[in-house]
Amino acid sequence: MNKEEIFSKVKEAFVTVLEHDNFQLTDTTTANDVDGWESITHMMIISEVEKSFGIKFKLMDLMNMNNVGDLIRTIESEL
Repeated sequence: MNKEEIFSKVKEAFVTVLEHDNFQLTDTTTANDVDGWESITHMMIISEVEKSFGIKFKLMDLMNMNNVGDLIRTIESEL
């Protein structure tokens, strides 16, 4: 799976949880850049991403994620 395919599936997870697509995901996108991305929706997004890719993030991986780029790199390392 290439980076564009991963980005597409991640965006689908965000849209599913946040119920809107009024945002652009880039490597540098953070919660401050997306309306509705708060602490509770963050965990819902992570759960949706895990389900979508059939993976389970380690706690340290979650703690080291600061933006969407970190999320994408972690997904790549799990696939």
